Amino acid sequence: MKKGQTLILLLVFMSLIVTLTTAAVSISIVNSVGNSSMQKGMIAYDIAESGAENALLRILRDPTYTGETLPIGNGTVTITVGGNPMTIISTGQYGTYQRKIEVVTSLGDTLSIVSWKEIQ
Repeated sequence: MKKGQTLILLLVFMSLIVTLTTAAVSISIVNSVGNSSMQKGMIAYDIAESGAENALLRILRDPTYTGETLPIGNGTVTITVGGNPMTIISTGQYGTYQRKIEVVTSLGDTLSIVSWKEIQ
């Protein structure tokens, strides 16, 4: 091989290595951002669940409870209670992420949960 050919071959391999490294770093960044978003959404869901559980305890202590807004960690939960059958809407907020849970209850001699689901 001549001196010029070795230099060209070295440049081709170096550009290939730089391209592959850049692609790997880009994929890692995209995955990291995606995982962060999913985690924040899960935290908002956990906050909403905490609010629903809090509302159930409050209703047991005071059947006229209508809801409130509470700080939970770095997020907030807004609870509304009303309707017939009694329906709890718990909205968990964490940063820009928001998740809602609806709990339908029946209150007689005992408090029964009819349904528990996430809503939009």
